[in-house]
Amino acid sequence: MYILGINAAFHDTAAALVKDGKIIAAAEEERFTHIKHGKRPIPFSTWELPFHAIDYCLKTAGITLQDVDRIAYSFDPEGVAESSVYKSAFDDAADVLTAPDVYQDWDTLFLNYIRKAPEQLRDGYPHHLQKRLANGGDIASKWAYVNHHVAHAASAFFPSPFNEAAVLTLDGRGEQATTGYFIGKDNSLVQIDSVDMPHSLGMLYEKITTYLGFLHSSDEYKVMALASYGRPVYLEDFRSVIHVGTDGQYTIDDFDPEQWWGAGRRKEDPFEQLHYDIAHSLQKALEETVLKLAQWLYDQTGAQNLCMAGGVALNCVMNAVIRDRGPFKHVWVQPAAGDAGTALGAAQWLDVRLNTREEGPRYTAPMEHVYWGPDYSDEEIERFMLWAKMPYKRLTNVAKETAAILAEDKIIAWYQGRMEFGPRSLGARSILASPIHPEMQARLNDIKDREDFRPVAPVVLEDDAHEWFEGAAVSPFMLFVYPVKADKADRIPAVRHTDGTARVQTVNRDQHPLYYDLINEFKALTGVPVLVNTSFNTRGEPIVCSPRDAIECFWTSPFDALIINSFILEKP
Repeated sequence: MYILGINAAFHDTAAALVKDGKIIAAAEEERFTHIKHGKRPIPFSTWELPFHAIDYCLKTAGITLQDVDRIAYSFDPEGVAESSVYKSAFDDAADVLTAPDVYQDWDTLFLNYIRKAPEQLRDGYPHHLQKRLANGGDIASKWAYVNHHVAHAASAFFPSPFNEAAVLTLDGRGEQATTGYFIGKDNSLVQIDSVDMPHSLGMLYEKITTYLGFLHSSDEYKVMALASYGRPVYLEDFRSVIHVGTDGQYTIDDFDPEQWWGAGRRKEDPFEQLHYDIAHSLQKALEETVLKLAQWLYDQTGAQNLCMAGGVALNCVMNAVIRDRGPFKHVWVQPAAGDAGTALGAAQWLDVRLNTREEGPRYTAPMEHVYWGPDYSDEEIERFMLWAKMPYKRLTNVAKETAAILAEDKIIAWYQGRMEFGPRSLGARSILASPIHPEMQARLNDIKDREDFRPVAPVVLEDDAHEWFEGAAVSPFMLFVYPVKADKADRIPAVRHTDGTARVQTVNRDQHPLYYDLINEFKALTGVPVLVNTSFNTRGEPIVCSPRDAIECFWTSPFDALIINSFILEKP
């Protein structure tokens, strides 16, 4: 049974295809359209379905839309209360109207677009995608709406390595919930409780993201990085508005940051200590609040394992605090934890419900990697380079020859195999460099036109991780930070953030053999089993998807080389 999952209600539009408990394909729409996050999370964009991602999933399976048995959409319009969907979410946003009397109208438009989504999928596809999307059959009869936080929770538990776990979902908002508590066992996932709008840790983080001059629902990870340069000067301010009860509930009082700290920063304004300290205080408030929520969930379930999803679960610094100071023995975070992952979660939720009994053998397999996106053969890539008159060479030993280039302190774009699902580049669409010299971070930030305070992350051989990072365990998805060991700090300064930590990706040979071999060859040359790994894109652009994307990015940025499958492109 083929089940197609779709996320389109807010942002990070995506599609995923599962069959009989197995993931076939999953991808974000942004990779095909070059529109970051697919679209902005505004009510009049809800009609924009991830047609290109859907088409890719169908192509991978060799089917058309008519062959899909069920379609799961990760938002249930019938679960929305009469109160406004957008009032709390967008009061401070510049991209929607803010007059109080328009909110109900926006609700109507937002929900109508979602209710009309089956018809939009049937008739609204782009003309060039008609081969797989036309004549989709009776789409309405296949359609199922899945609660947004249930989809988040399913995406966290069903692909996890655990047969039993507590599940915590944290994001801006769903239909009403902003935080969800669940317990999963075998093929069962039961919701225990939720925290509802307007109280939202995700919206709180978005609010301060906007105040600090960043784009909300997009740049929250920059605030997390900025926080490392600050002090908890304003932690009591945040504590005064966040109230955590003893029953898993919390409330957040409304407040105006400008009344506390003055006018907000504009995008091009310089950063001041005030901004660092606000970001740091917000981050600490988030961490201590979620610790309390995790403790309540542990007390309720007694589970040893915790699964997490939702956009807030992409905060790898917070995740490390939950791992190190929380009550759970093991913590697993879904690598596409943001809204893109709800496409997979909705599909798996429906798949499990239709095809299993709650007790019995585990139906879904653990997610060992994230390589669920498109790939291209050597023949396809070479044909394109010949057509475009690209100067290229074929490598005889990709790992060994690339390692030699990296050992010369050159920066390469690395394009291999199936694209990653989720916001992290993990060795399929990556920019790689040596971590040995401290100036490499600045060089990479210059290439990507990123802010100076942004760290770059390490990838390390799984077997060597514990020798280079304190307490490092298996961490294939770059969703936790670990302190760099003191005796290794001077050997990999480029990946050591100002707070002494690094957002680590571990890799073993089963996950990505060529990626593993490359790092192993670099280790043989330098004695260092670590590379810098950052996403293969430039500022404002999504991660590259196609060979054309990769080559265009390479030739318009100051990379030294592009390693694309078996080929190398170098600049004179």
